Amino acid sequence: MENEGIQLTEKKLSVERGKRGVLKVIFGRTAIIIALLLVQLFVLFVGFQYLRQYIDMVYFYAVYQVFMAVLVLWIINQQGNPAFKLAWIVPILVLPVSGALFYVFIKLQLGSRMLNKRLYKLAEETKIYSKQDMETMLHLEDEHRQVVSLARYLSETASFPVYRNTTVKYFPLGEDKFEELKIQLKRAKHFIFLEYFIIQEGEMWDTVLDILKEKVQEGVEVRLMYDGTCTLALLPSQYPKQMEKLGINCKVFAPIRPALSTSQNNRDHRKILVIDGETAFTGGINLADEYINKKVRFGHWKDTGIMVQGDAVRSFTLMFLQMWDIDVKKESYSRYLDVPSYMPAYGAPGFVIPYGDSPLDNEPVGQQVYLDMIYGAKDYLHIMTPYLILDHETLQALQFAAKRGVDVKIIMPHIPDKWYAFVVAKTYYQELLKTGVKIYEYTPGFIHAKSFVADDEQAVVGTINLDFRSLYLHFECAAFMYKVPCIADIERDYQETLEKCQRITVEDCRREKLSVKAAGRILRLFAPLM
Repeated sequence: MENEGIQLTEKKLSVERGKRGVLKVIFGRTAIIIALLLVQLFVLFVGFQYLRQYIDMVYFYAVYQVFMAVLVLWIINQQGNPAFKLAWIVPILVLPVSGALFYVFIKLQLGSRMLNKRLYKLAEETKIYSKQDMETMLHLEDEHRQVVSLARYLSETASFPVYRNTTVKYFPLGEDKFEELKIQLKRAKHFIFLEYFIIQEGEMWDTVLDILKEKVQEGVEVRLMYDGTCTLALLPSQYPKQMEKLGINCKVFAPIRPALSTSQNNRDHRKILVIDGETAFTGGINLADEYINKKVRFGHWKDTGIMVQGDAVRSFTLMFLQMWDIDVKKESYSRYLDVPSYMPAYGAPGFVIPYGDSPLDNEPVGQQVYLDMIYGAKDYLHIMTPYLILDHETLQALQFAAKRGVDVKIIMPHIPDKWYAFVVAKTYYQELLKTGVKIYEYTPGFIHAKSFVADDEQAVVGTINLDFRSLYLHFECAAFMYKVPCIADIERDYQETLEKCQRITVEDCRREKLSVKAAGRILRLFAPLM
């Protein structure tokens, strides 16, 4: 009887939690924002329909056909990826009037232009902090002609220098990074900078926050910045004020607002943590419990990261400060950048280039680095990515590498976090498999790692997925490594991960459900928006 009573009590509590959860969804900030966005779309649609009643339809459609033709020609001749152009042309042609007018409405938004103007000004003002050390470049020239060309591109076009005197430690799981992160945070003496896409209360973030509170009491400067999507459901809207009371300077990047705006599509997807200008962390791992498998969401969560120590930390520090000052007057960066050399890293072998990518400057740095590695690979190219939504150029590069005899392998999740992105990814499987690319799915769960490794010499670990959002719409970061000892660790982890994967064949693709195939093909039209 006692057990039955306990079960009934637990059932009632579960029901109550469910009711509260439903009410939270209905009346929460996320629901309100979505509702207001839908209202705006509805008002736009009704407005278009209302105007049609007062216009001679013969003349209207004649003028509209001319307008639509001019608009399509204008889109085609714009700079940018053809896939984005197609994603707009289809609704313009399929949805007369509303499609074209909605495109014009979106393009007239000023948010992105103002943000880009501010970023450009910041980049120009801070170029003095990212000058290339020519001795380092000369050493790289003696090593590898292709890599030095990539280094010149990153330095001269994007202001990301190549560094020596840098050590890199690789973490094959979020749990491994978390343990090292705690150790390094406790060693902080001057400042700690954190910039993350996702922060969520739980064991991981609560532990980090406890250390930050201790460091603030010791006089360490702490700054925290997280993406505005966290305000939808993960953190309270007043969380920055809570942090400020603890002595932590806190900012929300681009808070989600109930207004149709293209600027809200550009999220800060970076994961950067800098300590005293000596140590930096990056990779796919956010500050939430699923990233260390303390919370199960999609089976086992496989993620990776790196710790960088030495000269190359300077670029991560600069990236953080530029993003921090995006909406305020630029401060003096010297005291954070001109720090004493990290002597344990002096003379470390290899070269490291930390780099970032902005969606607003029409320079797809993240994609260019990936393409350079794909075209430069001679023996093998091994990739981990949670998403596989490719533009034509990247698809052809991967196919061409396989046709050249390069061992191209891609590890994908077996349990996806976004079904729609997964069904689109599957539409690329056969095209890749038929040219010799090998595809594997991580059967224990979800791959969130973003890594490239090639020929035992080159590797990238960072936040950049193989999809349009990462490559074109988000603020991202990563580190390119050449002849750094940890590249062997990255490849070793790749081989160990392969043992937990199932290889996908063309026959597997053919046996896929018709509904999955159809959904994938339809959604692929709108892949640039995913």
